Parts: sequence; structure tokens; C-alpha cells
Amino acid sequence: MSSALTDLFPHPIVQAPMAGGVSVPTLGAAVCEAGGLGFLAAGYKTADGLYQEIKQLRSLTSRPFGVNIFMPQPEYADPAAVDVYAHQLAGEASWYETELGDPESGRDDGYDAKLAVLLDNPVPVVSFHFGTPGPDVLDSLRRAGTFTLVTATTPEEALAVEMAGADAVIAQGVEAGGHQGTHRDLPETDGSGIGLLSLIAQIRETVRIPIIAAGGIMRGSQIAATLAAGASAAQLGTAFLATPESGASAVHKQALTNPLFVRTELTRAFSGRPARGLVNRFLREHGPYAPAAYPELHHLTSPLRKAAAKAGDAQGMALWAGQGHRMARDLPAGRLVEVLAAELAAAQEALGVRPARGGVR
Repeated sequence: MSSALTDLFPHPIVQAPMAGGVSVPTLGAAVCEAGGLGFLAAGYKTADGLYQEIKQLRSLTSRPFGVNIFMPQPEYADPAAVDVYAHQLAGEASWYETELGDPESGRDDGYDAKLAVLLDNPVPVVSFHFGTPGPDVLDSLRRAGTFTLVTATTPEEALAVEMAGADAVIAQGVEAGGHQGTHRDLPETDGSGIGLLSLIAQIRETVRIPIIAAGGIMRGSQIAATLAAGASAAQLGTAFLATPESGASAVHKQALTNPLFVRTELTRAFSGRPARGLVNRFLREHGPYAPAAYPELHHLTSPLRKAAAKAGDAQGMALWAGQGHRMARDLPAGRLVEVLAAELAAAQEALGVRPARGGVR
């Protein structure tokens, strides 16, 4: 099983699935063609929209690729807290001349319908975020010929991933941009995330399945460090966000290296779940008061974020980014894979390490 997964991508480089229109088919195809593992993000899309993107990606490359799915979320948000936050955002709605979204627009992100698409039209790899699917789901995908990956942010979550029967675990360090893939959203654990290298070591001592490292990785030397720590491949998001093929807005891409944005923070301001983004006005003003309420706050702030993006206002957008954002390079995605692979090989040679064959060992 592991050697078969190894053969899917020559370089141990995975392009992270970034929801919200960033991980488009052209990006995934470019990464695949260069020898990495490209991904589509099913999050916030309809099942038909996902199906159409899979068709488009298949028309652009014959190489294996992956699709990421968000797990349905339990109902635990306090409606009163959501109402208070909506009242706080009234000024934002007035400023951007839009209405706030309906916080009750749906909780499961069309999970069952998207899963049906992936079982009817199997893809090589499927990953899950925000929890672990049941063994029956993982078994169904395995029978369809699909390898399964699940994000974990702690050793305990990684153990749950292994026990459910996934083929590999994505160890997501606290450095990662975008949403933390915690299996349970507990406000009391905010700020207690584990750094990537420490997380890899802890997970390696907890489970036997392969580990894919994710979190703040921007250079081939960092990939080498994660492989040395026990990972079998590295997943990069922010590094690919800046490429011409990504679907991120020009404002978002430029903000990664704009000296106005000097740091990132984990915030609930935009979605109600901890997610790392560049610190801007919206995050500073509303982050301290945002309740634990996902996806309610995601739906509530969606029109605001879209209006800010349309206006080119970086101060009102969710500028998801990992801690290494200042190291972003304006390179075509395929070229970036080649540069990362060369940097990885150079770092391993300097360390006297036998070069990684690529993929998941």
C-alpha cells in the first residue's frame, strides 16, 4: 500500500488544498505535471462544481491528483453569541454596502453529495479536514482505489486517524496558514497548537502510518528537515498561493510580501474556527470578540469578505497565510516544484543524506 502511494508523485511535494477558489484545476495540474501531488479543494463548492473541476483537471493532466473534503461539523455554537457578533459587524456591512450572510446556511458543506461524486468517479487521493471519517467511508474509498489522508494537529488525533483506517496522516503544525484541522473545536485549547517538527516527532512515536508534514514550509531545506524528522512528504499551501496559476486574488498574493503585513495570527474573526491569516484591520478589530461558531461565522462574514475583495481592500479580507509568507516566490507552480526539489536535493546532499526517492514512503 505505501509503495503504491509512493509511485503517485515523484517528488515528496504536495500542494495543499486551499478552499475559497485558490486551489483551481490549473494549479493542481501544473503541480502534478512537475512531479508533485496537486490537489483540488471541495470546501465551499457544490457537488456539481466539484465534479466539473475534477473533469477539468483530468483534461489538463493524466497524472494522479487529490481532492480534499471538509467533515460535517456538530452543532455547538451559541446562537446568542452569533447574534451579538452579527450586531458588531453591522458597521462593516454598512461600510461595504452589503448585507450580512445567513449564519444558518448549512453545516455539512454538502459532504454526502461530494462523497458520492468521489465514489462514482474515483480519484487517486482524498484527504479530510476538521475530523476523521468513519471506517466505512475510508473502506468505501479504498475499494474504489483511492488513497485516504486525514489531517491531525495532535498525536491523539493522529491515533484516531490510524484507528479509522486512513492510509496516511497529515501532521499540521500550528505554523500552517488557513484553518487548523482540529477534530474538535474547543475554545479552551486556543493558542496551544504544536509546532510542526515537534508534532512530527510525537506523531511518529504514536502511529505507524506514513506522515505528511504541513505548516509554514516554503523552501526545499524545510522539506528536508521534515523528512529528517520522520515525515514522508511535505504539504505546502502558502508557497503555491502566490503562483500565477492559483485562484487567489491579486490583492491576496501581493499582501504575502507587502511590508504592511508583518505577521500572522490564528483568529476566529472570519469563520468562527481558528485559522491563520495576515493581521489586518478586520482581524485586529473583530478577532478578540469572535465566538467559536463554525460554519455560522463563515456564512455570516462571507458577503463582507467578497465585498472587500471586490473593492481591492486587503484590510477587510481573510488573508490566509502561513508563518513563512514573507518567503513567497512569484514563480509558476511547475517551476516552483522544480526549485523546491532542487533545494531539497541540495540540502540532503549537504547533510550527507541519501536523496528521497519522492512521494510517501
